[in-house]
Amino acid sequence: MKLYALAAIAALGLAGCSDKAQNEVGEAANVVGQDVANTTEAGVNAVDGALDSAGASMDNAIDATGNAAANGAAATERAAERTGQAAENAAEEVEAEAEGRK
Repeated sequence: MKLYALAAIAALGLAGCSDKAQNEVGEAANVVGQDVANTTEAGVNAVDGALDSAGASMDNAIDATGNAAANGAAATERAAERTGQAAENAAEEVEAEAEGRK
């Protein structure tokens, strides 16, 4: 919006200038406009890249959390199996000892 207002003011000021001066000012305005467009595009690309990186980091963190939970569940299951086996072994020993005392 400001660029258009600036261009309008410049156009009014150039009304009394030569064709060459008007052309040079027009070319300069085009260069400035292109610089603004290029800078804006670079900024958008930088933000897009940062968001993509952040998204990838979040995905990796979620995957790592899921893997850790799965590993923890597997370890808990193995520990429960070992505890159950140890309890069975202890029960068998108690039973065997009790039979030996009879």
